[in-house]
Amino acid sequence: MTKFTYWMELADSVLHGEHISKEDVLSMLSAPDPDVLALTNAAYKIRYHYYKNEVKLNMIINAKSGLCPEDCGYCSQSSKADTDAEKYPLLDKDSLVKGAREAMERKAGTYCIVASGRGPTDKEIDHVAEAVKEIKGEMPLTICACLGILKDGQAARLKEAGVNRYNHNLNTHRENHDNITTTHTYDQRVETVNQSKAAGISPCSGVIAGMGETDEQLVETLFALKELDADSVPVNFLHPVPGTPLENMKGVAPLLALKILAAARFILPDKEIRVSGGREINLRSLQPLSLYAANSIFVGDYLTTGGQKVKEDHKMIEDMGFHVELEHPLGSVM
Repeated sequence: MTKFTYWMELADSVLHGEHISKEDVLSMLSAPDPDVLALTNAAYKIRYHYYKNEVKLNMIINAKSGLCPEDCGYCSQSSKADTDAEKYPLLDKDSLVKGAREAMERKAGTYCIVASGRGPTDKEIDHVAEAVKEIKGEMPLTICACLGILKDGQAARLKEAGVNRYNHNLNTHRENHDNITTTHTYDQRVETVNQSKAAGISPCSGVIAGMGETDEQLVETLFALKELDADSVPVNFLHPVPGTPLENMKGVAPLLALKILAAARFILPDKEIRVSGGREINLRSLQPLSLYAANSIFVGDYLTTGGQKVKEDHKMIEDMGFHVELEHPLGSVM
């Protein structure tokens, strides 16, 4: 049996509700590079079953930048980083609402309000809540908040304001976590995701590949996200930023990045899988092929690193025969 036949049969079994094994997923990551197109095609069979050729667009606003006491080794906003990342407090409400209008113009269906720091104060929760109420009253956007580790009751207040989704990534394997950050624990990340679920907010949690983890650890982290039942799973690839502890990491090779995305689709067949940070510098010219496994991308810049131009993303989607899931009446491209 050829690998192509095997992976297509494995895709069929996943679509019939069978669970893929860790060994099968590891074989995907170690597959010879010439087999990547066959693997990607098998992942696409699963993706098409759940999402056809639709692509969800998301836009980030860096609502509070720098000034972070945490020591996350990948982050240019960390207290341990020596970078030129901007530093400013939480943006005012008008700026947050303006960002939502920009998301509409970019044809994004999800607007992500992201703030640096260990976690939000109650005052910051109130501030974000007021902005979200205004946005939801004016625009048909899904609102995702990413504000760090939540305290008791904060998730419920965000839910009441209209926040639809809360992001807090696992980032890496439990056993690799202390190599990346020591100022908070892996379990605190899990607990924040569970708090958002308990409040009725859709959980969003993902990984950053390329931070020194083994293949086994990466696969186990994807299975941990399955157990966590995250609805949206951002797959980030390390963008090594000069001045951060991980600045000398090499990132992920383009073909390996495609294998990781295919593996994520097999493990999480019906979840929104988003190609996220590091897409442009890790996948490079292979970015369009990522859409065969993933059904979601960010448009525009990330928190402190630049993204592909919005028009280029729209054109990429069109050239691949895909289409944006939600096109807003404004419809213009910035």
